[in-house]
Amino acid sequence: MSAPSERERAGRDRAGTSPAGGTGGSPALMLALSTVGFVLTFWAWALLSPLGASLREELGLSSFQQSLVVAVPVLVGSLGRIPVGALTDRLGARRMFPALALLTVLPVLYLGHLADSFAAYLVGGFFLGLGGTTFAIGVPFVNSWYPPERRGLALGVFGAGMGGTAISSFTTVQLAGAVGRTFPFDLVAVLLVLYAVAAYLLLRDRPDRPVPQGSMLGRLAVALRMPATWQLSYLYAIAFGGFVAFSVYLPTELINDYGLERGDAAVRTAGFVVLAVLMRPVGGWLADRLPPVRVLVAVFVVAALLALLAALKLELLPAGTVAFLLLAAVLGIGTGAVFAMVARTVPAERVGTVTGVVGAAGGLGGFFPPLIMGAVYTLTGTYTLGFVLMALAALLAAVLSATTVRRLAAG
Repeated sequence: MSAPSERERAGRDRAGTSPAGGTGGSPALMLALSTVGFVLTFWAWALLSPLGASLREELGLSSFQQSLVVAVPVLVGSLGRIPVGALTDRLGARRMFPALALLTVLPVLYLGHLADSFAAYLVGGFFLGLGGTTFAIGVPFVNSWYPPERRGLALGVFGAGMGGTAISSFTTVQLAGAVGRTFPFDLVAVLLVLYAVAAYLLLRDRPDRPVPQGSMLGRLAVALRMPATWQLSYLYAIAFGGFVAFSVYLPTELINDYGLERGDAAVRTAGFVVLAVLMRPVGGWLADRLPPVRVLVAVFVVAALLALLAALKLELLPAGTVAFLLLAAVLGIGTGAVFAMVARTVPAERVGTVTGVVGAAGGLGGFFPPLIMGAVYTLTGTYTLGFVLMALAALLAAVLSATTVRRLAAG
């Protein structure tokens, strides 16, 4: 499908103009509420990952089984964004956010109190994946409340809610040890219920938002025929997928290549995650003030160069640490800039559906690189080839941004 027509662009821009009387909400409040919901559901989504090592010991799991328990919520949360985004286009965030928050409570309590076997954790993890789908609710919602010149920053602020995974990493093991094994799950369940009530009472969809017609599968088929969907999916798979991959695999790399203790590696990885989260709104802000294509080209070129530096296995202090932190910063900027492009190139009534596909690509982009890095290390005893492959993927993203994505934005 071709780029949006002038009429579609006009409709999209009208949907994002500053609210007038009768809309029943303010953009700042709507952004705050949706961001809190994103943080909480992502916190829930990431509850199993910090407990992977203890679950392996308690249940006698193999390395593969431990990886599977952690990976199932990631896969379901990523792929589930596709139908959730399409449903959000039709039903609106006021229905979808409370519904997803309440539905996520069920697997959280099940995993905290009832799961006691490998199969039980797989089942619970499958439904826990619901928490990872809310990204596809918030993007079209925030997009509708802000005018085009402010959407990049607003979407970047919302996207920083991915820091909910960092909250889980920092608190789950500590709370389980200090208070009790079930406490982190109970705490998250209570917060989700409270949020669902607040969201139902306070969230407001813009009454003038365009509501698409037709079946969900039909609307998904239309989105998949749009060039923007595939192009932005690849860019997000590299930017957000790279962030996810490093947050998952960086501790292993630091232990194997630099001989760090597990605790030290975890703290350094947490710094990587926090910096990437903080830089996501910066990416949106830059895309509001500069041509977003220019931001994306710069991000991916710098990411490629930093990946090549990492391949050289520099001394960890200071060169290696600087390279990894700069990589976190540019990947965070890239995630914000990609969704500024979504807001500029996709008609408002299709933003949720396209967001679902692009968000799924980002999640899947973070799932496969750790497997590749592990295989490379097993075969070669070094991560060099893995970093070179990452550099090549980032360079391809830079070329795509400078050519076809640039033409898409201009059209």
